[in-house]
Amino acid sequence: MDARYVRGKQGLQWIVSGFYFFRQAPLNWILLCFTYLLIGATLGLIPLLGSFVGTLTMPVFVAGIMVGCRQLDLTGKLDLGYLFVGFKKNTSALITIGGLYLIGDVLIIGVFMLLGGDAVVDMWLYGKRFDESELPAVMDDALSAFLFALLLIIPLLMAVWFAPMLVMFENMPPVIAMRKSFFACLRNIFAFQIYFITLLFLAFLASIPYGLGFILWFPVTFASVYVSYKDLFHYDEDSNTDSAPDEHKNKEDTSQIEQR
Repeated sequence: MDARYVRGKQGLQWIVSGFYFFRQAPLNWILLCFTYLLIGATLGLIPLLGSFVGTLTMPVFVAGIMVGCRQLDLTGKLDLGYLFVGFKKNTSALITIGGLYLIGDVLIIGVFMLLGGDAVVDMWLYGKRFDESELPAVMDDALSAFLFALLLIIPLLMAVWFAPMLVMFENMPPVIAMRKSFFACLRNIFAFQIYFITLLFLAFLASIPYGLGFILWFPVTFASVYVSYKDLFHYDEDSNTDSAPDEHKNKEDTSQIEQR
């Protein structure tokens, strides 16, 4: 299974379609995202271990949200229980994705620190001061370290972007799913550039009214991830989606007749 190529304007369409998904069940979407963010915030309160557990389980929760998106797409219903589906199916594969992402993240942080980012961390966390003669060199090293780390983190994010869905929906092994995800993003790099720039702009707008706009931003973003996956990997099934509820209804009618 390979992803198709789409034009750059599809990046905008994914967000618009994500808003349509949100509009179908706004209260359930808010509850679902709030619960996930609350779990993440609670894990963040646990020193060191919480961040590791949060990273490992991130693909599990994302896969559950994507299952909820699929059910919303097929049946028009969204339930909080879908958030935890990943703990019942393909759990080890999803946690493997989280583990690979965690390893990559740790390595990138290590590279950042080695290239001069440690000085910025000391200034930020411990209030370390540098002389005026040393400060330009420190900031120059920190900027170089940041740019190099950014070049490394982008491919890592590309590898995990679609991986939870490919594992959950296609039963792919974790490594193959990450490879498929990376090349899907690479093939549609222009669409993803427009997509992320638009999301960043919307995040800025969401932060203006005391951050209340994120109540809408998070559900639309999660829904747009599912829309992008469907658009790239299952674009030929759009016509089948409309007939799915009818097929489900016909099965129910048949079962009722058999019972009689």
